[in-house]
Amino acid sequence: MNNAHLELTGVGISFPTDKGLYCALQNVNLRMDKGEFVSLIGHSGCGKSTVLNIVAGLYQATTGGVILDGREVNEPGPERAVVFQNHSLLPWLSCYENVELAVREVFKGQKSKREMREWIEHNLELVHMTHARDKRPSEISGGMKQRIGIARALAMQPKVLLMDEPFGALDALTRAHLQDSLMEIHADLGNTVIMITHDVDEAVLLSDRIVMMTNGPSATIGEILSVDLPRPRDRMVLAHDAQYHAYRAQVLEFLYQRQQRPAA
Repeated sequence: MNNAHLELTGVGISFPTDKGLYCALQNVNLRMDKGEFVSLIGHSGCGKSTVLNIVAGLYQATTGGVILDGREVNEPGPERAVVFQNHSLLPWLSCYENVELAVREVFKGQKSKREMREWIEHNLELVHMTHARDKRPSEISGGMKQRIGIARALAMQPKVLLMDEPFGALDALTRAHLQDSLMEIHADLGNTVIMITHDVDEAVLLSDRIVMMTNGPSATIGEILSVDLPRPRDRMVLAHDAQYHAYRAQVLEFLYQRQQRPAA
C-alpha cells in the first residue's frame, strides 16, 4: 500500500482531571490522500477539535501518532495552517497586514519584499478581499473577517488546511457564499483539508469523505462515508439530487439514531 499523505495511527489522548485521567479519544485511525477534503462530524464532546489540535501539533497524543509526508507531527508548523471559528485577526492591523504577518514569518529570507507583496495580494484576491485590504477588522463584516483568516492560512502555503467550524458563527447566506469560495479555492490549489462541522449539508456538499465520530468519553471514528458526487458541485443542482439526499440521510441516521445526542 502506498504511504498516505497524512496518517493518524492509534491516536488517543487523556487529560488529567480532579477525578483522575479523562480519556477523550481512543484508537483513532485515518489515512488521507493529498488534496483530499475530509469533514469531521459528531455531537459536542466527541473529540473533533481534539483530533484537529493533535494534527495541528497543539496537543500531543497520549498514544499513537500523526505522520505527514513521512515525518512525525509533534509540534505546530507552517505546513499545517489552522482556521478557527473565531477569525483571530489582530484588531490594530489592516487586512493586508494581518496576512503579511504570516507571510513574513514563513517566508523570511525566501521571498523578496516585492515577492511577498505580490504573494499577499494574490491570497487576498483568492478570497475576493482585495477591495478591503486597508480596512481593519472592526470595519468589515464577520464573513469578511473569516475570508481574511482563510487568506492568512493559505498564504502560509500549507500542505494541510485545518478548519475548526470556520463558518459556524455566520448567517446562512454568508456561510453559503464562503462554502462556494472554499470549493473554488480547493479546486484551484488542491490543499488537503480537514474541516470540523456540525452541519450535515455542509459536510456532504464540501467533502470527499465524512468521518463520523462516536460520543465521548473514549470517542473514536464510528463510520467513514465516501461522498462520490462529481465536482464542481452546485448546491442548487444537488438540492434535487437523490444521491446527495441519500448521503445526507446516512449521516443523520448515524448522528441521531446510532449515536443519540448525549445528555446536556
